[in-house]
Amino acid sequence: MAGPVTTTIDPDLCDGCGLCVRVCPSRTLSLVQGRAVVSGTESLGCGHCAAVCPKGAVRVAALEEEPLRFTTIETDERWLPHGRFDAGSLVRLMRSRRSCRNFQDRPVDRALLEDLARVGATAPSGTNCQLWTFTLLPDRAAVLALAEGIGRFFRKTLKMAEKTWLRKLLKLLGKPELDWFYREYYQQVKDGLAEWERTGRDPLFHGAPAVILVGMRPGASCPAEDALIAAHQIVLAAQASGLGSCYVGFAVSAFQNEPALKDLVGLPRPEAVYAALALGHPAESYRTVAGRKPVKIRYFEG
Repeated sequence: MAGPVTTTIDPDLCDGCGLCVRVCPSRTLSLVQGRAVVSGTESLGCGHCAAVCPKGAVRVAALEEEPLRFTTIETDERWLPHGRFDAGSLVRLMRSRRSCRNFQDRPVDRALLEDLARVGATAPSGTNCQLWTFTLLPDRAAVLALAEGIGRFFRKTLKMAEKTWLRKLLKLLGKPELDWFYREYYQQVKDGLAEWERTGRDPLFHGAPAVILVGMRPGASCPAEDALIAAHQIVLAAQASGLGSCYVGFAVSAFQNEPALKDLVGLPRPEAVYAALALGHPAESYRTVAGRKPVKIRYFEG
């Protein structure tokens, strides 16, 4: 997904070291008479060339620093070399992050939510398309409005799933999703909605005061992967910033099957939602990290 070239090179600053040519993934640059020049017609716009140049001779006009200006997170703009971060601390953060389903009744600072979206935008993306979208539901009223819309979708789905003839017909037509839902989730969803109506306990977002929807605009080569990498960077940053988080898969499923939900939260219809993150100040804490199921590791050595 290469795009137009916005790279320029100052010939007075360039010393011809060739580093920018070496790191360019789309062969946009080359060395001519001992100086780097723009010779290609397409560019990924990744900024490798500008980041590697020791003389500051390269500029990529398509890239701006402003989108990554954080207000609640203190950052260091210097590149961190390979091996210069404590891997043990990173693993501790990843193991300490757990799905939170108990939140305090206090709002999340909107500036922090915006910074978390910016953290998501630091993720890699296929062919550097950067087509993410981040929709912020900043308070409990907005979260409840979405939850009620999702609830209506699942009540309708329950009624459809109760019709045996419809499940069988759709399965014969190569659409087994409703039959699978009936076998795997029907009772769970039915019980959750009944408890919500009876007690007011939110079984979907678990009382979270904020939600971030991570979506993708059309045109990405691997949209699900791009969105989920961005989402997980967000939940790790949320953990480091004092927030609990939880992926809400039922919300994603609802968005995939009920276009009207996009209208509800102001999402354009062509966009797809791949992650719904419940966020808030946690009302739970743990004494230790948990283990995992056995990991299967394979080698292929030709």
